[in-house]
Amino acid sequence: MSILNPTTMKADNAEAADTASSVDNRTPTRKARAKSGVTVSEMPKKTKDEAPVPSTKTDIVLKKLKSAKGITVQALMEATGWQAHSVRGFLSGTVKKKLGHELLSETGKDGQRRYRIIDAKIAG
Repeated sequence: MSILNPTTMKADNAEAADTASSVDNRTPTRKARAKSGVTVSEMPKKTKDEAPVPSTKTDIVLKKLKSAKGITVQALMEATGWQAHSVRGFLSGTVKKKLGHELLSETGKDGQRRYRIIDAKIAG
């Protein structure tokens, strides 16, 4: 058992108070993410003869549907990675209802059903 005198106790309490006031009990913040060394001006630029790549699956599907020949559900499945029911739902819900395009469904000589968007000028 150690004997503490009042002077030692005061010193210990002062140190504890200093330590307690300097400790931050809040939740730790996230570390700042390191910035990459590449700036916008250093990024490669596309030349004028390169065609812009459709950025979304919607753009890809609409581009394929606008072809004069049309496109099959199987080809749309391969282009988007969707399942058949998702492709048909997209054609019905998004292409027809949300975007308001007139969608033509035809069965070709090969027995494959093809979908295509017809222009409003031709449809009317």
